[in-house]
Amino acid sequence: MAQQTPLVLRLLASSTTLAGKAGKIIKDVMKGGDLGIIEKGSGKNDLQTEADRSAQRCIVASLVKLFPDVTIIGEEGPVHETDEVPSDWIVTDLDAGVLASDCPDEYVETDPKDIVVWVDPLDGTSEYAQGLLDHVTVLIGLAIKGKPVGGVIHQPYHNYKVEPDSKGRTLWGLVGLGVGGFIPKTPPTNKFIITTTRMHADELVDRALEALKPDEIIRVGGAGHKVLTLLEGKAHAYVFASKGCKKWDTCAPEGLLRALGGKLTDIHGREYDYSADVEYPNAQGVFATSRHVDHDALINRIPKELKDKFPR
Repeated sequence: MAQQTPLVLRLLASSTTLAGKAGKIIKDVMKGGDLGIIEKGSGKNDLQTEADRSAQRCIVASLVKLFPDVTIIGEEGPVHETDEVPSDWIVTDLDAGVLASDCPDEYVETDPKDIVVWVDPLDGTSEYAQGLLDHVTVLIGLAIKGKPVGGVIHQPYHNYKVEPDSKGRTLWGLVGLGVGGFIPKTPPTNKFIITTTRMHADELVDRALEALKPDEIIRVGGAGHKVLTLLEGKAHAYVFASKGCKKWDTCAPEGLLRALGGKLTDIHGREYDYSADVEYPNAQGVFATSRHVDHDALINRIPKELKDKFPR
């Protein structure tokens, strides 16, 4: 029966199950006590841990096995072959709830060559290393012909302070179908709240925030966590006037946000392309809004001289 289900639904169902397995691996590494931290980029806040590496190997190996004709891009670039992994890391189960959903007509005959899966196995690595575990997410995004149409956000440590043994929660969404795993909420109507970076603020980030005049600013780690604040009605917009995010950070969150009628663009209001051959950095910043906000009106409040810092 599963093989008769459209490819896009099978991919989403697989990603939903896989994200939960990756979350367990992340928690197991933390329990083991040796995070295996290395600096992979230009500074102390660009970290990679054994949890990042192991979770990515699990996700990628499983997706390659199940969907060999689909392009998969993780933090280390496109994946064609993968190293051997423990047998229990190959996850072939598909989420029954996703499989039981009605696939939107536009995705029923999707060619696998038109699909790119963007994987961030551990979004919020710095926060993970610092013990800020509620910031951590696993992100698996689905793009078709360059458009982010769906994805999965898994929170391994959701509500962990209240339920230490919790398995976390998994949120999924598909444009045209809706979302599952949580109940979307509406942001407050009596104040305007923006979420932004916890650690990477600079003059441009601060100037963008000042121009928007929020009543409150929520500073958290991870693009997945920031978009969750929009999905759950804790903030109206996510603004990051900087070049720090990459496509694997935003594909899955944008897919869920769009499934709920929200929007994510660059600082100019242009959509990002998630095709297989694009550059990975979101070099023109990130500007996301819930469906309850006029995205274009907010973009227009950003001064031209600030936008000009991000060439089109």
